[in-house]
Amino acid sequence: MGRPEIVLFGSSIVQMCFNVGGWGSILSDLYDTKADIIIRGYAGWNSRNALEVLNQVFPQDAADHPSLVIVYFGGNDAMLPHPSGLGPHVPLHEYVENMKKIALHLRSLSEDIRIIFLTSPPVDEAMIRQNFGNLFDKQERTNEACRIYSEALVDLGKQIDVKVINLWTAFQHRDDWGTAYLWDGIHLLPGGCKVVVKEILKVLRGAEWEPSLYWLSMPPEFSDDSPYYTVGSDGKTTINVSRNIAQWKIEWMEREEVEALASKSSVPVPF
Repeated sequence: MGRPEIVLFGSSIVQMCFNVGGWGSILSDLYDTKADIIIRGYAGWNSRNALEVLNQVFPQDAADHPSLVIVYFGGNDAMLPHPSGLGPHVPLHEYVENMKKIALHLRSLSEDIRIIFLTSPPVDEAMIRQNFGNLFDKQERTNEACRIYSEALVDLGKQIDVKVINLWTAFQHRDDWGTAYLWDGIHLLPGGCKVVVKEILKVLRGAEWEPSLYWLSMPPEFSDDSPYYTVGSDGKTTINVSRNIAQWKIEWMEREEVEALASKSSVPVPF
């Protein structure tokens, strides 16, 4: 097996995550020499869509399987049902069962595969009305429905031992979460993406997984010394920079991690 693969599987929150400042972009930067971040994001999808293609996106007979799959479905499932019977709404009990099926399928691929579920973030209903007019009048997105579906997913995670990040709760640590984290009442601004990354890293840092999938704990690819690196001040040896950490990544480190980095580095590390 080559580089570890981390697959992001979900709806528009995933599809858009490689935008500038997106949470997928940030993860790709952090894991640049350590793992491949792969997007499988499809705007408008619900958990029913996911089940229809699950075997195609994650085939049983693949030569290699992901090390980690981060799954996001729920925001569209939680929309209220349209009178026509069409639309993305999925009843709560079915949504929970669909997410369970996704987890069971992923686990059937390999005993080493790791899974993280993301719940729906909150939605700003006034902002949705401002941006979309009456589009959702008969299939509303409500913050209360997002809460209910999020809590149900958290409960499922406890039952089947899957780690769940409750974005609905995580976003609301500040009063102005709508304008700070959402650009249209639904989708994420860079500020919201930073919350997602911080919560993912918190799980990966604390998970007792072997091998660790936390970015600082993973070895870089091709980290051997090379005579082709920049020559050091002694004029006789080269400087292996494969394990260097760029300064812009420091914001994603805990203070003790920064202190440990500073103690090993001849270059001052700003706190």
